[in-house]
Amino acid sequence: MCRVLGQHRSTQRKAPRGADDEDALTQDIIELARTYGRYGYRRVTALLRDSGWRVNRKRVERIWRREGLKVPQKQPKRGRLWLNDGSVVRLRPEYPGHVWAYDFVEGRTHEGRKFRILTIIDEASRECLAMVVARKLKSDDVLAALADLFVRRGPPAHIRSDNGPEFVANTVQAWLRQVGVKTLYITPASPWENGYNESFNGTLRDELLNGEIFYTLAEARVLIEAWRRHYNTARPHSSLGYRPPAPETAMPPCPPSGFASLHLRAGMAAEERMH
Repeated sequence: MCRVLGQHRSTQRKAPRGADDEDALTQDIIELARTYGRYGYRRVTALLRDSGWRVNRKRVERIWRREGLKVPQKQPKRGRLWLNDGSVVRLRPEYPGHVWAYDFVEGRTHEGRKFRILTIIDEASRECLAMVVARKLKSDDVLAALADLFVRRGPPAHIRSDNGPEFVANTVQAWLRQVGVKTLYITPASPWENGYNESFNGTLRDELLNGEIFYTLAEARVLIEAWRRHYNTARPHSSLGYRPPAPETAMPPCPPSGFASLHLRAGMAAEERMH
């Protein structure tokens, strides 16, 4: 055939065909790279062999480069979380109700006056349990919000927060001890240790606070609560396989907030049905 076409045999190649186990091997390599962030493909090859894979270094290197894996030049430091008894753990949420987290976010109404939002989330399910909006929020307001949630949901095993005065107040700590909730206070100036809540607060600011004008505090409360319900029941969450955190626990979701007119139209439609 090469003679007939006038082509040299060295120019002809068989079409490459991947091995049957290529996908499984790729997934194991990615998982090891994620688990051991400072390991290169040589160490990963050794781990694969220890786990039973019969694979050579060159094949692992080829997959490594194809997937764009690399050892970062700088590894971010991770702080540990200290419990009240002095022990130190990297406590990860294992089930809904295991670890809650709360923090404050600041917003402004149209005339420039500040208001605060107390956000409380479940770290395991990613559900936003409550968002309390007021001009000022003190330790008594934190206690009232937690008490309401504990009655409806039951108390969590742990609750995580920074060292703000509203969270470390003696009344708050004493009450949490009485109901059997362990407190997890992050290291000062280390917001990444409260990463779940920081991520949620960033989403809240990006998707709502930065794009909505609140003319009154009452309007802010209505729109923020509507966004919370949408977040829980309709908004796809990337870490949950693009499913909402709690689709079965809430009423029909309000439309996502972007313009106040969306909510006004929904309210007017409800009034028309009543009449």
